[in-house]
Amino acid sequence: MSLFDEPESSVAAATTPLAERMRPRTLDEYVGQEALLAPGRPLRQAIEQDRLHSIILWGPPGTGKTTLARLIARVTRARFVAFSAVLSGIKEIRQVMGEAEETRRRIGRRTVLFVDEIHRFNKAQQDAFLPRVEAGDIVLIGATTENPSFEVNAALLSRSKVYVLKALGDDAMRSIVRRALEDSERGLGTEGISIGDDALAAMVRYANGDARVALNLLDMAAGALGSDPKGTAARRISMTLVAELAQNRSLLYDKTGEEHYNLISALHKSMRNSDADASVYWLARMLEAGEDPLYIARRLVRFASEDVGLADPAALGVAVAAKDAVHFIGMPEGNTALAQAAIYLALAPKSNAVYVAYGEAAEAAASEAAEPVPLHLRNAPTKLMKALDYGKGYRYAHDEPEGVAKDMDCLPPSQLGKKFYRGTKPNPKR
Repeated sequence: MSLFDEPESSVAAATTPLAERMRPRTLDEYVGQEALLAPGRPLRQAIEQDRLHSIILWGPPGTGKTTLARLIARVTRARFVAFSAVLSGIKEIRQVMGEAEETRRRIGRRTVLFVDEIHRFNKAQQDAFLPRVEAGDIVLIGATTENPSFEVNAALLSRSKVYVLKALGDDAMRSIVRRALEDSERGLGTEGISIGDDALAAMVRYANGDARVALNLLDMAAGALGSDPKGTAARRISMTLVAELAQNRSLLYDKTGEEHYNLISALHKSMRNSDADASVYWLARMLEAGEDPLYIARRLVRFASEDVGLADPAALGVAVAAKDAVHFIGMPEGNTALAQAAIYLALAPKSNAVYVAYGEAAEAAASEAAEPVPLHLRNAPTKLMKALDYGKGYRYAHDEPEGVAKDMDCLPPSQLGKKFYRGTKPNPKR
């Protein structure tokens, strides 16, 4: 079965993931990219009138790139061929290019070629499209999560129109989830499942603008509720269930060997408590027992940032130098370099302000929607990016009277006013 075929049976449909079953079947069902596909918009008109030229669909995962290609396959009267850049090579490309040329020459019919993850194609593979694009034998639709300015050949890019798909907003995400709950044909409408507003909001936050993630989470939640053949039980997705499923998205990885972790914990906590004697003792215990010296070196580097930080910026350099010394001269000669670093770190002034700042910033990044980088902070090395207002309004700090553009915000809107780092400026020397 090809990428754009319908499921062959009800059994196949039942085992198809919810995100796949709920793909929009018409442009009117397509949610979240109204700026591109609302009635009357140029891209929609080109699709409906079968006058589409080569395009690149650029956007984050789950924003509808492949879905849009499927809709084009339904609407267009052209021959439609789908490629995956992960699975296809130059041989397959040349074969399809030859068939496209022959089809247009023989019956005057164009080929629409959809290339998923086009950024994975190398230069030679992308170059193979050019002659047929220029001749008009194919209309290329490339989908990519990467910046096409860097990942798509300039020659191919100049012959294509780039459409930027945005991460889906909260309203669009809620609409997609509710549609899946209510749809009796393809979704969960016959299962009597409901979801509270708080659980829905949590699901939307977790998905972070990715419809596929939201629907996969909804699918897992429905499975966790169990089946109800008679449809009599009240089945509601709770905030607790969503949190549990989201937390278990990735399995934790754990090694055996408790003593290994006990010893490195003792070293770390002794240095934190400024106990040089205990620090060098636990270091020796580990090295003499045959511990990997580079593992210890990595932990010292971590400690230099986590527990010393900007109270003594030189600490990180000392730790990295110890790592380099061990790597350069090996063991046992490298043991004194590690001991020197451990003692230095134990005696250094301590500050966890960097560690706390990063932890709070990471929490904000994980628990709240990942907003796009403000346009004025984006780099704009290409004409395409400049045309999209990348870098517009940026002020060069070195040109400001005090070296700071005080009224230029560098945080996204939801984070404005946050103070993650609450320490002091670096102490050049104790």
